[in-house]
Amino acid sequence: PEGVVYPGDDGENSRYWSINPDEAIHYPGSTWEDPTTVNTDTNARGDNDPIDVCEIGEGIGYCGQVKQVKVLGVMALLDEGETDWKLIAIDTRDPLAEKLNDINDVEKHLPGLIDATRHWFKVYKMPDGKPANEFAFNGQCKNKAYAQHVIDETHDAWKRLIQGKIPAKADTHDISVDNASVENSPYKMNDGSTSVQSDASLVEQEPKIEGKDDKWYYIRASL
Repeated sequence: PEGVVYPGDDGENSRYWSINPDEAIHYPGSTWEDPTTVNTDTNARGDNDPIDVCEIGEGIGYCGQVKQVKVLGVMALLDEGETDWKLIAIDTRDPLAEKLNDINDVEKHLPGLIDATRHWFKVYKMPDGKPANEFAFNGQCKNKAYAQHVIDETHDAWKRLIQGKIPAKADTHDISVDNASVENSPYKMNDGSTSVQSDASLVEQEPKIEGKDDKWYYIRASL
């Protein structure tokens, strides 16, 4: 999101996984999982990241791509004891988008996908020697209405952060909040010392290769 820089795990700027998820993972702007507050539903603090979006459509994305998605539900991953929301969504241009309007529709049209996604998030850090992750709500994927509540809640937390109502540096986090465009932010720079680069100039789309299959395929399997 504008004005906030998030490091990856172990202080790195990028994240690399030992295995790949079935869906593309995106980071919506202007949200923050607040590590200074214990969520009353998960009984855990936020993980100091924006909320993640698992886009379940067939199109393979590329680094830096911006997608308009339809939110369908949300999982409450407890990643090493911290609340790490995982929104489930689909690209609005995907062929299945009209049929998927809430989380129950995902199980109807893509049976087993939610279970497979939950399983992946449970075990994805185990190859690095870490224990299996846990989930709030006994692993249940909450519906669209609850997901919208999570989006609103994390957006409000981001606003408190970027407006200086929550310190940018504390024992739980250290975030760069300098920005060029957020109104009502004490961190907005007005001296011309920064320039805003066009998003398009930062994204390099891989050229299409003739004959290359550029879709994900959903195949149901027993875990």
